[in-house]
Amino acid sequence: MFNFTSLSTIQYLAIIGNLLLPIILVTISMPYFIKKFTESGVLGRDYYKKGVVKIPESGGIVILLITLLSISFTSLFFKYSTTNYVVLIVICLFGIFGILDDMIDIGRVSKLFLMYYCSYPLIQYATSTALVLPSVGHIELGILYLQFIVPTYVLVASNLVNMHSGYNGLASGLSAIVLLSLIIKSIMLGDVENIFTIVAITGALLGYFLYDRFPSQIFWGNVGSLTIGATIGALIVIQGFIISGFIMLIPHTVNFLLYVYWRVRKFPVAKFGHDRGDGILEVPNPYTLKWVLPYYYNLTEKQATYAMYMLTGIFCLIGIFLPGKI
Repeated sequence: MFNFTSLSTIQYLAIIGNLLLPIILVTISMPYFIKKFTESGVLGRDYYKKGVVKIPESGGIVILLITLLSISFTSLFFKYSTTNYVVLIVICLFGIFGILDDMIDIGRVSKLFLMYYCSYPLIQYATSTALVLPSVGHIELGILYLQFIVPTYVLVASNLVNMHSGYNGLASGLSAIVLLSLIIKSIMLGDVENIFTIVAITGALLGYFLYDRFPSQIFWGNVGSLTIGATIGALIVIQGFIISGFIMLIPHTVNFLLYVYWRVRKFPVAKFGHDRGDGILEVPNPYTLKWVLPYYYNLTEKQATYAMYMLTGIFCLIGIFLPGKI
């Protein structure tokens, strides 16, 4: 089932290098960007703090820039497959849309339509066109897989990450758990040739998380959520982890379904909860996954975030140990 020994020394070095270099670069450079964003007035309100607290946002730009810098440098020492660069292009396109979304309102329908086609370069690099189901086997989908599942998966993953956010370190922490799980599964299967770009983005994300975790010093904005969401979706489709990826993203999917239920029932619109004054969260309803526990129990923002980490971690473990490329 798993084959750790099939990787060469060069592949292991490429994984380690692409993970560690971005972590170091983001960790060193982030204070500079925090200062610059603050001076430029690129600020967002932290609604889960007592009083009016504003911190820098659009930190996802740093993730994207450091990833590009890291890949440019490590490509001097390692030869990457074409797929790695195609994946990077797709992720950058999503990142650009995130920047636009942070600056102007381009419209939900227009954004979804355009981002759908941003994923098309991945079609010719999908490693499989079959859906593998436990106890059923391979179901060959052919052109349906390439034209529908590949771009849809990337688009959906990016939006699921964007929606399952709000607390300090929530979206970035959950994304790091999912990405590391998918990378670990790839290593266990001995299939890493096409994921070095994604390893670099994961490293940049881990460096960013050090500043985004509670209490956040910077938010990543739509550029961060769309960049990392696209990274998750791209990794799933190029590795063929359709079922494993779906399982890992079940908490994100449940969060979306709760939102749909909320809108269908036409409950009052509420985007944020707040700190009631003693660190305990007050949330308007239980129709967002991160609000379920605080709605029924007295929890701090940090406790509610850790609960979401644990939930996603459980589903990621299940996904890792599903046999083969399921």
